[in-house]
Order: sequence, then structure tokens, then C-alpha cells
Amino acid sequence: MSIAATSATPAKTPTRTEVPENLKWDLNTIYSDNALWEADFLKVKSMIPSVETYKGRLNDSGAVLLQAFNLSDEASQILGRLYVYANMRLHEDTTVSTYQALADRVGTLNNELNAAASFMTPEILAIPEPQLKKFLSDTPALQLYKTKLDELNRRRPHVRNAEVEALLAQAAEVCGGPDKIYEQFTEADMELPKILDKNGNEIELTQGNYRSRFLDSRDRGERQRGFEGMLGSYSKFRNTFGALYGAQVKADIFSARSRNYHSSIEAALDGINVPVSVYSNLLDTVHSNLPKLHRYLELRKRVLGVDELHMYDLYVPIVAEAEYKVTYEEAQEIILKALAPLGSEYVNSLRGGFDSRWVDVLENVGKRSGAYSWGSYGTNPFMLMNWQDTMDSMFTLAHEAGHSMHSFFTRKNQPYPYADYTLFVAEVASICNETLLRHHLLQTIEDKQIRKLVINDALEGFRTTLYRQALFAQFEKEAHAKAEAGEALTPDQLCTIFKAINDQFYGPVCKVDDIISMEWARIPHFYSPFYVYQYSTGISAATALAHQIITEGEPAIKRYLRFLSSGSSDYSINLLKDAGVDLSTPAPIQQALDAFERYLDEFETLI
Repeated sequence: MSIAATSATPAKTPTRTEVPENLKWDLNTIYSDNALWEADFLKVKSMIPSVETYKGRLNDSGAVLLQAFNLSDEASQILGRLYVYANMRLHEDTTVSTYQALADRVGTLNNELNAAASFMTPEILAIPEPQLKKFLSDTPALQLYKTKLDELNRRRPHVRNAEVEALLAQAAEVCGGPDKIYEQFTEADMELPKILDKNGNEIELTQGNYRSRFLDSRDRGERQRGFEGMLGSYSKFRNTFGALYGAQVKADIFSARSRNYHSSIEAALDGINVPVSVYSNLLDTVHSNLPKLHRYLELRKRVLGVDELHMYDLYVPIVAEAEYKVTYEEAQEIILKALAPLGSEYVNSLRGGFDSRWVDVLENVGKRSGAYSWGSYGTNPFMLMNWQDTMDSMFTLAHEAGHSMHSFFTRKNQPYPYADYTLFVAEVASICNETLLRHHLLQTIEDKQIRKLVINDALEGFRTTLYRQALFAQFEKEAHAKAEAGEALTPDQLCTIFKAINDQFYGPVCKVDDIISMEWARIPHFYSPFYVYQYSTGISAATALAHQIITEGEPAIKRYLRFLSSGSSDYSINLLKDAGVDLSTPAPIQQALDAFERYLDEFETLI
């Protein structure tokens, strides 16, 4: 199937000035010129000493505590606008020195404000709980911060006195060293080889083209050479990467023990009040459903027509190339129709965002790669794209629109202290949008080849987002547990752990190539401890919510919009439960894996 259209995608990459205004985001809605940005920068700078005047005074009265909260929030709100404006201007063209300087300055200002306000948490926790309750009673306006104060009280056993907190704040920069070194080494210093393509031409291997140019290649030799070139490069520095990740794990354990946690996984999950059982439920449920993954791998092996499925065969599309061209304008309309089940308020708000230039559409020279949704309290939720006239770009737009609408409804309905949401739910709205778009396409497209393309994308989404991230989560759990038991995390030990887990997930069908044992070294998310499991729980929650929206209608829609509007006014796991998804049980994970099986059933029928 081909959608005939006049593309907005230019034949060559334009400069920023060559991009039509209607295809650029409108950051003038934040600051119409840089002079206004400078004025707000100076305003925040002048507020920092005022914040510090409250040090040692928070226990004086509820009124004083309220004043400190209000001042800190006011400074943070302005800082948020400064930060997103400077950085999004920089992302338009990263070569512009004016915005390089603005982004650097606001980063420093952010650190200064955080340092100035660092006394607040330990001082509040030094106030006896009965006195805090009296403050709330005596000062009605302080009720705005009751949820925030309740959360501080919950974490009271893990917050140290002011002197220790100051030391831990200084140690945080040191503990962040492995992440910074890893980023600099892999992005700036590490050299990757040139790979021969099927015609014998040398192609430079990069972190950016590893997947799209090599693992997605329909030529098996290119896939294998790219795979071995990438992981072979990491293997050359196995001792360096082993030392880096070992240091990261030790930093995680230090941070956990210094705050009186029993384990680093408990410390990481407690920050958003997620019980460790959620993590365990995920891994247990995924393991009990590995036969579904193996069935998909058998299908992949059969369609590819290979005698032995290797790890470098896991990404190449198993659907023959199908022509599906869709312009940005057409994709907007398809997405809006797909999201119609969410109701007129949702659809009209998103349409208004499209019309109000929330989206920076086209790639231009110097523009940041990839896609994201970003903004701050008091700004629009903007979306960065690098549009191509493809189905993949359409799904990316739907994904980022999900993030943006989550931010839009939260900021519309919540006061500043609760006008954000945690990483635990950050991917729910975006993947829910993708699921609704996929459902719409399968309801409206009859062409078998395009249907296979859509379903193959869904199957790969489950494999890479649910199964693969659960594999990573198991690696983190086992590596930290061994270090906490006093074992040394040598490169051999880390490779042994990672290879054994891959054998569990892929071994029954795949030839688990020995070099895959080094893949842990190229996963940057491991330097954000116990983060990746949230991709698996996120796709599970989103799949369950989309199914409820499609099958239940209005009751499910009301619950979902309430969830989008709730921000951080309650714990994330409670907000999801109110929306109809209880991640304290294995049920949502199982429901997502059942959906994976239904897609697999239809794909098998189509082929």
C-alpha cells in the first residue's frame, strides 16, 4: 500500500533558515527574545540569596515554612522556563554558540539553586512530626504541600542529619563519575571500525547507524559484520568497562547503605515508593512466558529461511519491504482519528497543539537527532522530530504526542508542586497512543503486506521493550546482588552473568553467540541503576489501559484522563491502580504478554 502525497521532507538537508516557519516549533511563546530570557536569568540569580535566608528557620512556624516553599517554587518555575528555552534553542542548531552559552549558563544556575535549597529536606525532617501537623493546622495555605510533607515523612528513616546530607550531596558528584567517564569514552574517544557492505564498500560503524544500517540490513553478512564489529570493539576494552561498571555498582551500594537501605534495588525503587515485589513480579512473569518469545523466534527463523538463528538476526524486519509513504500532515490526521476513542477534549487539545506549532518537524543542518517531548510548567509541551515520510515517523509522532498530552493535562490540572510525573509512568501515555494507532491501522487497512508490517512492528515492540528490558533488569539485579554479597565484579563475572541470561531468553531457539556476553558494556542505562525495568512495566500498563479504552469505552476513558491529569499528586503505583492497572500484581504483565501472543496468532495467519 502506498499513500500518495506531496512530501514536506526536502530532497537535501536544509539549513535552519530554509525550514518553513509552520514546520518549526514556536519557542517565542516562552521568550519572544533573548533579552527577556536574560531578565529572568538575573531574577533567579537574585532570588538565590533569598532562599538561603531561610536556612535554620524552617522550624520557626508554618508561615515561615510556607514562605520558603513558595520562594523555592517560584525560582524553580522560572528556572524551568530558562532551561528548556536555552536547550531547545540549542537543539535547533547545536553549532550556534549563542545558545551553547545560554545552555551552559542555565545549567550552572540550576546547580546553584539546588545547592542553595539543599538545606530544606534535612531541616524539615528535623522538625518533629507533631509540630509539622500543627504547622499544617495553623497555616491553611500550607495544605498545598501536605502530600509533599507526607512523602518526606515516609522517607524520614533514610534521610540523614544536615551534616551527613551535605557530605552525601558532595559525594553524589563523585558517584556520578563512572557515568560521565562512560559517556565521554563511548561517544568521544572510542573508535569503531569500518565495515564492508555487501558490495565491498567500507561503511563507518557508529552508535547511530549500528541498528538502522547493520542490524536491520537484509544482507546477513552485513548484519554479522556490524554485530561483531560493534561488540568486538567493546570487547577490546573489557577491563575498562568492567572497572567502570564495577565502580557504578559500588557507588549504588554506597548510596543505599548510607541511607539505611537493605539493598541498592530497595533504595532505587523506594524513591518512587514502588515495592521490590513489582520488580520480582515482572521477572517471574516474563520467565513463565518465555515460550511465547521462543515461538516468535521460531517464526522469525522460518520466515528468514535460516538454518540457525543468530543474535544478529533478531532485528531485521521479517516482512518484505512494503511501500507506505505518509506526509507529516497526513500523519497528524491519522493519529487524531486513531485517538478519537479518548474523546473530544483530548483530540481537540492535541489538534490545537499541532496548529499552534508544538512540533519542530524537519531535520536541518546541526539539529539534534532523534525525537523527544519537553517543556516546563507554564510552557507548551513541545515535540522535537526529524521527520521522514514513513510509518516509523508516524508512530514516533504518536509516541511523543502521548508524552506531550500527559504533560498538558497534568500541568492544566495540578499546581506546580505536583505538575510532573515520575519515570515509572513516563512511558505509559506514549505507548498507549502507539497501541491505539496500531489498533486503528489494523481496523482500517486491508492490504495484507501493510498489516504484516504493522503487526511485525508490534511484535518487535514487545520483544525489545518488554522481554529485552526485563533481561537487562535481571542482569542488574544479579550483578548488584553478587557485589552486595562481597563478590568481585570482574569482566569475566559480568560476561558470565549476561551470557547466562541470554541463554535463558534466547538459547532454546537461537545460537547465542559468545560475543553477546559483552553487550552489557554498551547499555548506558545501566549507569542509571534499576531504571530499565520501567520500560517493561510501562508497556504492560499502556497495553492494559489501551485494551480497556477500546473494550470498555467511557468508564475506562474517564479513568485514563484522570490518570493523565494527576501528575504526582499521589504515588505512581496508586495512580495507575486508580486508572485500572495494578502493577503490584503480575496481572498487567501477563495481559501484555497475552496481547503479544494475539499479535503472534494473527501474524502466523497472515503468512
